[in-house]
Amino acid sequence: MSDRNPTKQLVIRADATASMGTGHFMRCLALSQGWRDRGWPVTFISCCESDSLRKRLSDEGIPFVALENHHPNHLDWEITSKVIGNYQNAWVVLDGYHFDYNYHNQVKESGRNLLVIDDTAHLDRYYADMVLNPNIYAEKLKYAYAKKTRKLFGIRYVLLRSEFKPWRGWKRITSEMAHKILITMGGSDLVNATLKTVEAIKSLNNPKLEVKIITGASYPYLEKLRNAISSSPCEMSILQSVANMAELMRWADIAVAAGGITCWEMAFMRLPFISIILAENQREISGEAENAGFAVSCGWHYDMDADSLRDRLEILIGNRQVRQKMSDIGEDLIDGFGVERTIKAIVE
Repeated sequence: MSDRNPTKQLVIRADATASMGTGHFMRCLALSQGWRDRGWPVTFISCCESDSLRKRLSDEGIPFVALENHHPNHLDWEITSKVIGNYQNAWVVLDGYHFDYNYHNQVKESGRNLLVIDDTAHLDRYYADMVLNPNIYAEKLKYAYAKKTRKLFGIRYVLLRSEFKPWRGWKRITSEMAHKILITMGGSDLVNATLKTVEAIKSLNNPKLEVKIITGASYPYLEKLRNAISSSPCEMSILQSVANMAELMRWADIAVAAGGITCWEMAFMRLPFISIILAENQREISGEAENAGFAVSCGWHYDMDADSLRDRLEILIGNRQVRQKMSDIGEDLIDGFGVERTIKAIVE
């Protein structure tokens, strides 16, 4: 494989599995879209269990290299090193908590530039040219890295996929009563917070509501969910592995969602929402979203019951002023140019 444009090659390394979720993969997809839209080559290397995600890369025209096992399995680096070996001056992007200092070091020793996307500062050291944390709390964390490492910290660098671009500058019209509810708990939702949310909405006994439930390819409780919505007093429908998330967020009046990177997408779409923490890496995002005022947190999924969620839903459904304020705060926070800022930093 020839390296026709060595200064513009991007190699992305991110996984999507039932245990890891799809958030790392999806924000790297956003970065790869922005890179490709400039006419520059990008290659995606992933241990990806989702056929729909692999198809999405194919539909986007992004070359995909499949891994059967991920780090610390030795086959990960063996394959990845062969791919990046084709591009002498490539930038390599790593996004995943399982990529440790040793993995960083191997990339750097290969002579490639390295961007690490990380939300938690959990490693003792980051051996990278750039570290990107696109969260509102990023500056509070203490990262250990070399002085020459450049930091891209804060929500200015939120990576939104190309489907969100048409909605830059869009103004949401807040209705007097909220009728349309979106539920999205990520790619797997192994704790089935989706079902708990459905039961809370059913308990409202409001036939005027319309609910769209997004489930990922790894969601294991589909039959239980179908049985639950069959007895709902309001209209409920299930959507699997959607590619038009921005349009669905535009449709909704409110949302109930996992406290991951989807929070920043909903803030950008001016969509008031209730967050539920499904994993440790969502705790900070969920808390900061509530502190900033554009979300309401239900806390950890195991502490949340249907009654507490129902009470929060009732407040949002009936209070236009609260929803309008949450929408306005989201609009002020996320402008949707994080991909462009990240690419500008890499190119410079």
